[in-house]
Amino acid sequence: MATPADSAPLSTQHAAEKTHYGLRGEVLSPIETLAQSVSTMAPSSTPAATIPLVCALAGNGTWLAYLLATVAVLLVALCVASFARHSSSPGSLYVYAETVLPRWLGAVVAWSLVLAYVATGSSVIGGFYQYAAIVLLRSHSTPVSGVLLTAIVTAVSMWVAWRDVKISARLMLWIEAASLLTILAVVVLVLARRGHHLDTSQATLAGMNGSGLRLGLVLALFSFVGFESATTLGSEARNPLQTIPRAVIQSSLLAGGIFVACAYTEVLGFHMLGQNLGDSQAPMETLARVARVPILGTLINIGVLVSLFACTLACVTAAARVLLLMAHRGLAHGKLRHTHHRNETPHIAVVVAGVAAGVPVAVLAARGASGLDVYGWMGSLATYGFIVTYALVAAALPAYLRRHQAFHASAQILSSVAFVAMLLALVGNLYPIPTGPYGKLPYIYLVYLAAGLAWFVASERSKQRERS
Repeated sequence: MATPADSAPLSTQHAAEKTHYGLRGEVLSPIETLAQSVSTMAPSSTPAATIPLVCALAGNGTWLAYLLATVAVLLVALCVASFARHSSSPGSLYVYAETVLPRWLGAVVAWSLVLAYVATGSSVIGGFYQYAAIVLLRSHSTPVSGVLLTAIVTAVSMWVAWRDVKISARLMLWIEAASLLTILAVVVLVLARRGHHLDTSQATLAGMNGSGLRLGLVLALFSFVGFESATTLGSEARNPLQTIPRAVIQSSLLAGGIFVACAYTEVLGFHMLGQNLGDSQAPMETLARVARVPILGTLINIGVLVSLFACTLACVTAAARVLLLMAHRGLAHGKLRHTHHRNETPHIAVVVAGVAAGVPVAVLAARGASGLDVYGWMGSLATYGFIVTYALVAAALPAYLRRHQAFHASAQILSSVAFVAMLLALVGNLYPIPTGPYGKLPYIYLVYLAAGLAWFVASERSKQRERS
């Protein structure tokens, strides 16, 4: 793997990057690589869980919030794709940033990225036991244990991620595809019922205010986090310098198009019923009734449930690979660099990532927290990690391209605009100051980051002693 000091030709650097770190090399097709990014975003869960929350803030501007979020994410995606055309490894965005940023900032990216994937996994596990209770209680009167459901989804995700990366990718692909097709069928049917007439309330942004749009935009960004996780498959994707950049851009565009269409259609459907989308607990069921195919509402709920499992699996898969490379670079315990001799997966890192995602949810569930609360708390914590990572990676792009003799003026503009977009998103998360548990999350992130940097300092001192 090329380091900041390398001055070798690109062909030599690329040859150095072909090491697979004990992973199964170049086994994933382009569509399987795309599945990793799509599944980490869990796009099926956004129409059911996130769009109503955005609507409660942005109202008739919900579609605009998602359009602006799509543009912001696409800017970051273009930055990430520029990195991915020159380098591939399981270290994902950490390696991109570490190549040109000071080593301590590289450590910030690494630890932030691990937290982001693990906390996203925790978030969707919370969503899983919330939706599982809804689905199961319709046929059973006995309450479902959130702790038990958490243990089941975490254990199954760890087993699949341990077993075979191809099984993981294919499973995630088919789960998301089936769920999204059902959701899009409802969207098309609702639009067909409406005809060719625009919803004038949404077209004119009636009742929307700037503050609501800003807060809704920040929340809409959470729907996209993880779009870059295909970069963690740098050692396992075929032709990674082409397939990974495409996957990153395709996933952001695909998700953005679906989210904007769903946001507009959901608000439209509730207008047709004279109801408020922001107050709905099962919006897709209601929308299916508007489309006069109520059975699809039940299928979508089941699809969302399975999609949340797929996202858990994708997060464990991504976090384990980042931990693997961090261990190789001395940023994590050395045992995490080991891979299974037969499955060629980072099995120890998989266990660590799975336990780290599942245990906080089990504790919160045991204390009586609802799945939606866990989804919100852990998702917000993950957003801090993602936004900081995206901002630092965007800032590092110009220097990275100069090192690879590929710099052009537009890259500087792209880098600056993407960095500012993420900085504004971070400010939007922090101001106005969140209340209740959300107000504690920035401090939790900072304490976690301080612990990661302390490990980095200790590791650097150990290396210095060894050299001397």
